[in-house]
Amino acid sequence: MRAARPTLLLTRPAEPSARFEAKFRERFGADWPVLIAPLTEIRFLPFDLRAAERDGRDLIFTSVNAVRAFARQDGATGRRAWCVGPATAAAARRAGFDALEGAGTGRALADRILREAPETRFLHPRGAEIAFDIAGALVSAGRDTVSVVVYEQLARAPDEAAQVLLRGADPVLLPLFSPRSSLRAAAALAGAQAPLLLAAISTAAGAAFGLPVRRRAIAPSPDADGMLAALVALIDAGNTG
Repeated sequence: MRAARPTLLLTRPAEPSARFEAKFRERFGADWPVLIAPLTEIRFLPFDLRAAERDGRDLIFTSVNAVRAFARQDGATGRRAWCVGPATAAAARRAGFDALEGAGTGRALADRILREAPETRFLHPRGAEIAFDIAGALVSAGRDTVSVVVYEQLARAPDEAAQVLLRGADPVLLPLFSPRSSLRAAAALAGAQAPLLLAAISTAAGAAFGLPVRRRAIAPSPDADGMLAALVALIDAGNTG
């Protein structure tokens, strides 16, 4: 008899979790068990828009949350925005920016800016926590870049449904999208009894999750499609193992 399908546990904030759930269901079907239980709450922060607009003509966005936070105070008006990957670029276009799309990592975006961007001052609206200091990398390379913190990420405990799931005996698919979210998940999920099937967006994200797992897979590309491929590998291993 085929084993029951593992529940997909999504721990990102509600909006990106819902977007990934939709992609997952397109690939695996509408009836696959999915639980959204955010371990992070996004809080937008006030900032001086006039000062921010003086500080840079071209914008750099390395997260959807940065786009949303900045767009709440700025009408965009077609300003050019260099975006880390497709999801961030799509959010920037919806907000009215002229978005250019990077290859999925801060380092790759910095390299593209250094190759292709005109000599101008850049503004990087960002979260309080960052995985890669793109502003610092650009300044080191001689590009005038200023960053402004426009949101913060607050840790949340697993909700009751997630706690019940993690106390069970059935495997749980756990996709983790950054080293910092891996650290947060490891702290929140300590003591979980359910076997964990870890899909990490990068080797660093996988290494940051210090809890034991039954199986793990690293995404072949740092984006939603890569994470789906990692989940396919985990599910296929369970079906044949």
